[in-house]
Amino acid sequence: MPFILPSHIWAAETKPNSRPTIGVIGMGIRARQLLDSFLYDTQVLAICDVDTTRREDGKRRADEFYAKNPEKGSVGCKTYNDFRDVLARKDIDMVYIGTPDHWHSFQAISALRAGKDVYCEKPLSHNIHESLALIKAVDETGRVFQTGAQQRSDKTFRVACELVRNGCIGKIERVECAFGGPAQPYMLNEEPMEPGLDWDLWCGPGPKVAYNSALSPRGVHTHFPRWRGVREFGGGSVADLGAHHLDIVQWALDMDASGPVEARPSESAKAGSGGILVYANGVSVTHIPGFSISFYGNEGTIDVSRGIFRFEHKGKEIAKFMKREDGSSCEAQVLKAEREFLKDAKVKLYVSKSHLADFLACVVTRQKPISNVQIGARSAICCHLLNQAYYNNTRLRWDPIALKLTEGDEKWLTRDYRAPWSV
Repeated sequence: MPFILPSHIWAAETKPNSRPTIGVIGMGIRARQLLDSFLYDTQVLAICDVDTTRREDGKRRADEFYAKNPEKGSVGCKTYNDFRDVLARKDIDMVYIGTPDHWHSFQAISALRAGKDVYCEKPLSHNIHESLALIKAVDETGRVFQTGAQQRSDKTFRVACELVRNGCIGKIERVECAFGGPAQPYMLNEEPMEPGLDWDLWCGPGPKVAYNSALSPRGVHTHFPRWRGVREFGGGSVADLGAHHLDIVQWALDMDASGPVEARPSESAKAGSGGILVYANGVSVTHIPGFSISFYGNEGTIDVSRGIFRFEHKGKEIAKFMKREDGSSCEAQVLKAEREFLKDAKVKLYVSKSHLADFLACVVTRQKPISNVQIGARSAICCHLLNQAYYNNTRLRWDPIALKLTEGDEKWLTRDYRAPWSV
């Protein structure tokens, strides 16, 4: 649903030509989910996608919205095949980047250097080198940067993190983080090229592999494509869903400015789970199948995921919503835990009720948003460390302050880039 920014950001009567302007780069499922919100509170001037059908569909949606709501903006959204043409427009204030992972860093850095504020989907990078380059680019340009790790704007996760940070389950001994496995090398058969697709530009910094519709589905697709599970373009579920959950682990453990010091593979080289991230304080984060996070302290346990929350303290179950049969609601159980244990909490975390609204508000105030580049890049590094432990079946040691490997091959930090694209 569209969100409405507070009146102190910009008033409802603000003229369309005074609203911030945005270019949308990548018109996949996630971009289409967010487009209505961007249309409502910004002027969408450009839609960019290497697929003709998808970009024309985005233009149609934008023009139809402004035709029905002229007070929000004007009809005339332009379409582009090449993102560089969007960045060259001086009348665009910010960009949304919803392309596959292998494009995130190059496009985000290019946008920052072009003077644009950036909202970029997670994981921010395809490898550790790109995370570090992004941090540097934001520091050098001073632009506002938001990572699309929207779980930070979900009260369920924030309350879970505040309970951990305030010692409500005692000293954290270990964490279990559930998501799918690492990516696999590209091994799909070649198919006839999709009409209207710029395949060379889709592959971009990655290798130009044989086209397969599993990577870039024909037209306006309604599922998440398989490029996420292909090592040349994504990082598997470790970097996809893991970027969400490991981000919450970082938040709960107060590691937003740091990170793990070690990544260990599973006992079986072929296992898609069982890897472990270790922090300097001894806390271990074990990767298990599923989709949830469990914090284990010496005085209790917290389980949290989307629409799931359970808090046990000193053997007593304080709050629980795991399924509808439990009765109540997730929101009610989270509120119960908050009222009983966080009323006078010393640690209060950043409150964001809408990830996009938080970004747009920071575009005005020039403050750092809830998922700024340091946070997003370091969460991505957690994913990359775990993936490299799996890929190479070996232990890596990482210095999260100096941001460098202390044990492991330096080539694992980056990738081979296809000219003319490099980070």
